[in-house]
Amino acid sequence: MTIKNFDQLEAHLSQTTTRKRVAIVWAEDESTQFAAARALKAGFIEAIFIGCQEQLRQLDALKPYADHITYIQADEKDQAAATAVQMAKTGQVDIIMKGLINTDNLLKAVLNKETGILPKGNVLTHVTTAHIPNYDRLLLFTDAAVIPCPTREQRIEQVKYIAQLSRAMGVQEPKIALIHCTEKVNEKHFPFTVEYRELAQMAADGAFGPCIVDGPLDIKTACNLHSMETKGIKSPIHGEANAVIFPDIQAGNVFYKTLTLWAGAQTAGILQGPLVPVVTPSRSDSTECKFYSLAVAAML
Repeated sequence: MTIKNFDQLEAHLSQTTTRKRVAIVWAEDESTQFAAARALKAGFIEAIFIGCQEQLRQLDALKPYADHITYIQADEKDQAAATAVQMAKTGQVDIIMKGLINTDNLLKAVLNKETGILPKGNVLTHVTTAHIPNYDRLLLFTDAAVIPCPTREQRIEQVKYIAQLSRAMGVQEPKIALIHCTEKVNEKHFPFTVEYRELAQMAADGAFGPCIVDGPLDIKTACNLHSMETKGIKSPIHGEANAVIFPDIQAGNVFYKTLTLWAGAQTAGILQGPLVPVVTPSRSDSTECKFYSLAVAAML
């Protein structure tokens, strides 16, 4: 089944028989607490709350799911983060989720060269899943939050990760567009567009598993067949991108903020690359956004 929106994602996970073990770091804020409670109710997580034990045990929203909750003592936030990372490293949890802790503090534990969970050769990158009104599928994109200007090696990993996540969401052969402001390769001013053609060939040769990769394309031609045909562009993406790779964090972040501010999009964000997916919502993100981020992580 191809999951085309977040309602379908929640319904799919509610039917699963396996619960993912989620280490939730310092869940002091209501939005994290209620996102976890909703996931517990849907039946797809076992919650391991690290820190804030006394506060959490008193919450009425969590009491019905006591059989699927574990509480671990932590005296301060950095200790809670280190505990979550250690549990991921030893295979005790499947997902890490950030509560009311600074993202930098959590990532310091994730990226620690001696005790962290980013294997050598892997790349930490942020992937957003967006449900955009009037687009007939979920759109995945990277990177809006972590990598400023991806190198060739980082972009290869971005394509690999986003292809994996797309397939996990039921898209058997995801169409991945490499985004630029035009559809022309420009080696002088935009050397990464040369790499785009290389990535497309790598995909054709099977380097990323079943998927179609093409670019450079602009976002409109990547996601709208009429625009592609009007401009006379021939591409196997066919105006039906399931995922897009942005050239840098500036383009990705502006796209993300535009979708959420003016397009009414619902979004979910996770970090890929570590041994387990890491959910790092902003403190200002809604309960719904945090729940959907946890749901997307559970699909991996």
